Amino acid sequence: MRIYSTRHGQTDYNSRDIVLGTTDIPLNAVGTAQAKALADEVAALGDVDIIISSPMKRAVATALAVAGKSGLDIVTDERLREWDYGSYEGKTRYAEGFAEGKENFGVRMGGSGESLLMLAHRVYSALDDIVEKYGDKTVLIVSHGGVCRVIETYFNDMTTESFSNWFMGNCQLIAYDITGGNYENRS
Repeated sequence: MRIYSTRHGQTDYNSRDIVLGTTDIPLNAVGTAQAKALADEVAALGDVDIIISSPMKRAVATALAVAGKSGLDIVTDERLREWDYGSYEGKTRYAEGFAEGKENFGVRMGGSGESLLMLAHRVYSALDDIVEKYGDKTVLIVSHGGVCRVIETYFNDMTTESFSNWFMGNCQLIAYDITGGNYENRS
């Protein structure tokens, strides 16, 4: 089995380094162009069987661009929605305490959001279900930066430092191969 993971195309919040979690905003013009380029890349790969997407607008728009180019079905999974960043939502990424919040695994982000452990629980359960249900397929997961970071930990060990500094660009594509229960990162 192969799983491709990608982050949605750019939004206005992304372009301004504003924390974007639960705010459901669309792609901007750059993000739409990125989604079209991703659609071309996935079509050229020719091996994706199904797309599983976050239900948020920015992820669905990205998934629709790929599906339209390759004739693929899209399944949405609520567990792939972005991390709830609590009071950091809408603030600059450089807000006091935001970077440190990614290192406090058992503390809710911004006081009212999700802890990393909560996020990992829902993303890992989605991944477990994807592996079980689509084990004979190649799957493209379209989600968000925080979710992609957790997906990376599902396949590869990460220290706290490497986790908090790991970044996935908009419409970047990473491949993970699963063979006999073993994972291989093919990025």
